[in-house]
Order: sequence, then structure tokens, then C-alpha cells
Amino acid sequence: MDKRPGFRKRIALELFRSLKRNRAKLHELRTLFWECTLRCNVACRHCGSDCHVSAKQADMPVKDFLKVIDDITPYVEPNKVLVIFTGGEALVRKDIEECGLELYRRGYPWGIVSNGLLLTRKRLDSLLASGLHSITISLDGFEEAHNWLRQHPKSFENALNAICMLAEEKDIVWDVVTCVNQHNFKDLKLFKDFLVEIGVKNWRIFTVFPVGRAANIPELQLSNEQFSWVLNFIRYCRQEGKIHTSYGCEGFLGNYEAEVRDHLFQCSAGINTASVLADGSISGCPSIRANYHQGNIYKDKFIDVWNNKFKPYRDRKWAKQGECADCNMFRYCEGNGMHLHDDDGKLLVCHYKRII
Repeated sequence: MDKRPGFRKRIALELFRSLKRNRAKLHELRTLFWECTLRCNVACRHCGSDCHVSAKQADMPVKDFLKVIDDITPYVEPNKVLVIFTGGEALVRKDIEECGLELYRRGYPWGIVSNGLLLTRKRLDSLLASGLHSITISLDGFEEAHNWLRQHPKSFENALNAICMLAEEKDIVWDVVTCVNQHNFKDLKLFKDFLVEIGVKNWRIFTVFPVGRAANIPELQLSNEQFSWVLNFIRYCRQEGKIHTSYGCEGFLGNYEAEVRDHLFQCSAGINTASVLADGSISGCPSIRANYHQGNIYKDKFIDVWNNKFKPYRDRKWAKQGECADCNMFRYCEGNGMHLHDDDGKLLVCHYKRII
């Protein structure tokens, strides 16, 4: 398969390019991440933020985050803004339900990204009673591969239990996300069948970018041939129809666009997606480096920052440098995901160039 977009796809990409410009101009907030803690109960080898079991940064009080919510409420449609609790591991906090219930009362749907280690039946019932709308559980292959990545002997067992509980729930949106690396790559086909068997309907796959702990662990990185195989595998799964499979939101994928995801590529950070980080920083998404933070809730009003800053996110001309400078795909890619740029703006990973 030629990695360059064909004629029809080029037309679609050109149309989408105009749509992206308009989205950036309107910048309607649709997803708000709250990095509610940097504490974590595992020590994942691929962690980009390099969280620790006992983080130096104190958890942000619920009242401080709710003040942000109350500030933005007059300017958004609450039912169209999904608030997502992330970390660290969000469930190490005991007051998630308190905050979730307040969001629910204000009309905001909310969800959690979790490793599943603390998601017992009792905790799930408590979260559901507080208005939990959606949840993502990480499961990174079979037991040996998953526990190797998460560095916790009970991680696979507890995550699997969490998924089995969710499979019985009717009124919640949920999916499983898998980090593909050298330890689980060879088992992906069998693992897909396993997920189908336990009732998983939606599966997201992502690959690791070399930041944080992941920068020093070669086993986390796929070869270009393996990366291309993963894209073909996802396309096959989507055609097969047994489990809705998608590649993560990062990275422009050339002729695979619209074949391995439900949409054409756009980095939504700063366009429709924002984050309030543990120290109060206002950013695009939690994976983006501090150089691209746009303000802080303890000094700035969030809605003012959202409306008047974020220029590096909404006008990506600055990214046309280095290997992007003479690339004829830049008009569609715009320098890939914001989180893939280092402190100097240099692109760390080009997905398009990885495709064989």
C-alpha cells in the first residue's frame, strides 16, 4: 500500500483542512482534562509524566477545580463538554465522587482514565451513583506483558476484573486502551480475540513516544515495519467488525487516514481540548510539555486564557521547521501532535515517515 494519500483522500484532506481552520477560529471547548493528582499506585515503564507513588506536587483541592468549571459555565454548553479525570491514577483520590457529583449537578458529563487497580465493585457503584459517564481502562496485553509494563504483580488481574464489571453495565461508555510494544506485539491477534471474548466493544491502540521513562527503554519502541503492521492490523479489525478498533489520536498517517480512526487527523489540543494540570497550569492536553502551557488558574481566569491565548496551538506555522520544512504533507499534518514537540519545538516523532 502506497503511504501517500490517493486522489479521493487528498480531496477529503483538503476539505478537512478548511474545516480545521474554522474549528481553530471558533475553538469550542469540548473536552477538559483535570490532572487531579500526580500520585500513582504503579510505576509504568512508558509513563510520559514520570509520576511517582508519592508525588511532591499536592493534589489540587476540588473547590479550586470547580471554580474553573463555574467560570466557564456561562460561555459553554455544559452537556457538550466532557470533563475527564486523569493523573497519575485518578482513583487514588477519595473525593472523585464528590467532584463528579458536583459536575453532574452542573450538567457536565464526566469520565476517568484509569489503570483499573482500584476499581472494585464498591468503588464502581460509588462512581456510577455520582454520575460517571465514561471510563477508559488500560490493558496492555496478556498478564506477563501487562505486568511487565505496569511493574505491578496485581495489575493485570485487577484491570481484567474492572473490564469484566464494565462489560455488565448498560448505562456507561467505556473502552480499553493498549500500549503496543515489543512485549505484546507478537500476541496482538490472540489478544484481540481475548478482548472480544470478555465483552470489549471498543479498543484503542497507541504506540509509545520517547519522552519520560519511555525514552530510555528500547523494548517499548516498535520498528517501522512493526508500526506499519499495526496499522494494517487495525484496518483489518475494523473491516472484520468484531471489535471497534482505532489508532490513538496522535499522528498523521497518510493513506491510512480515515481507515484506522473514525476521523481524519487533527491535534485537538488547544482547539477543542484543554487541561487543568495538577499545579494549576492551563494547557492543551496533559501530555504536552510545560513550554506550551498558556497560563495558570491561580493567576489567570481560565476562560480568558482559552479565548485569548493558545496561539501556538491554533496557528501551527511555527512547526514548519526541521524535517517538516519541505514536507508536502505539512498542510494536512501541521507538525503532528503538539505533545510530540520538544522544548525547542523540534518534532520528536513523525508517524508518516515511519510508515513502510
